[in-house]
Amino acid sequence: MPVTRRSLWTSQDRDILRLAVPAFFALVSEPLMLLADSAIIGHLGTPQLAALGVAGAILQTLVGICVFLAYGTTSAVARRIGAGDHRGALTQGIDGLWLALLLGIALAIAGLIFAPQAIAAFDPSAEVTGHAVTYLRISCIGVPSMLLLLAATGVLRGMQDTKTPMVVAIAANLANIVLNVVLVYGLDLGIAGSALGTVLAQTAAGVALVVVVVRGARRDGATLRPDRPGIIASAQAGVPLVVRTLTLRVAIIVVTFVATSLGTTSLAAHQVAFTLWTFLALALDAIAIAGQALTGRYLGAADVVGTKATTRRMMWWGFGSGIIGGLALWALRDVYVPWFTNDPDVRRTLAAVLLVAAIAQPLNGIVFVLDGVLIGAGDGKYLAVAGVLALLAFLPMAFSVLWFDGGVVALWWAFSGFMLMRFVTLILRERGTAWMVTGAVR
Repeated sequence: MPVTRRSLWTSQDRDILRLAVPAFFALVSEPLMLLADSAIIGHLGTPQLAALGVAGAILQTLVGICVFLAYGTTSAVARRIGAGDHRGALTQGIDGLWLALLLGIALAIAGLIFAPQAIAAFDPSAEVTGHAVTYLRISCIGVPSMLLLLAATGVLRGMQDTKTPMVVAIAANLANIVLNVVLVYGLDLGIAGSALGTVLAQTAAGVALVVVVVRGARRDGATLRPDRPGIIASAQAGVPLVVRTLTLRVAIIVVTFVATSLGTTSLAAHQVAFTLWTFLALALDAIAIAGQALTGRYLGAADVVGTKATTRRMMWWGFGSGIIGGLALWALRDVYVPWFTNDPDVRRTLAAVLLVAAIAQPLNGIVFVLDGVLIGAGDGKYLAVAGVLALLAFLPMAFSVLWFDGGVVALWWAFSGFMLMRFVTLILRERGTAWMVTGAVR
């Protein structure tokens, strides 16, 4: 039986790519900024690069636990769009913006006050500690803007618009590179200049997207005033996603803690490898973002068949993209590794770690896609439980690296085990139908 054009290219593919391609550029905004910071700071010295590894892990945790502001909002807004309720969709989005602002202010204050204690928990050297505290404190000033950026991006994704966040992300990344170079080298501000440049770029991006959402809300007659019940409802709906995110962030913090205990060279290699891993993971997550928007829309319109078909198609896209990403990560290592460090010991260690990261990419592709689909379905409670189970299985693997002196390569094999556990729990859920609840509100 001949293969037809229809079997190779479906309507699901068109919808996925229409949302995923622009989402890719918006999603990688944060890791691209971190990549630029790593490349610029790496040439200041190994202690500065190691400091970025510690401070970056803490900062990403502060912001990462609030990713529900984007993901949860995407799901809720998309469901209402699928049901034909545009005004209700934007009203829910505005509630998310107010929640992001309040939460961002609280986290920024906490970060400024407790930055030294947070850095000390990783027990780095005195030189690394000083640089890390400086970077973290300056970066915390930009947390409210980062959370507003998350929430506004979620609203637009739910409205099936990923192009606007893409344009803003490209502009922010270009601004970040220019500001970092000028502040770090032009004004000789060192690691503080890198943190300040990134904060300025992120703040501009956050303001730009908030303006777009507010204009849309006014056009559709949605209220801009803070609605206490709506804000509380958004916060309550995000609790399971916070738990799910915390399990991932705890795993990442544990990995960073173990890498720190293995020495400065291992920590520096881990920082570069993890920055690259994050970039590829979020590139894969672009398909998951399409999954969030499409799943919410299909379920809001009570289209279970479309939901299932699109999910299966996205899984293949995730697997294939993971293969491509893994091959590129390994094959191009001699090209990009010199951008980050001149230290020969770090380079040798990094090469071994990158092989492990490359092998795991196809699995990661499926994990991120299914994670996005279930978020789009509003299946946060299951994701929270699954995340806890995966974390509990991972912790003994991670700490056994210290107990048996396994080194940073063994640590990355342990982290790949964590992703394998997430794969198992997600694929089991996808095979069933309990997550496919239809209607404007789950």
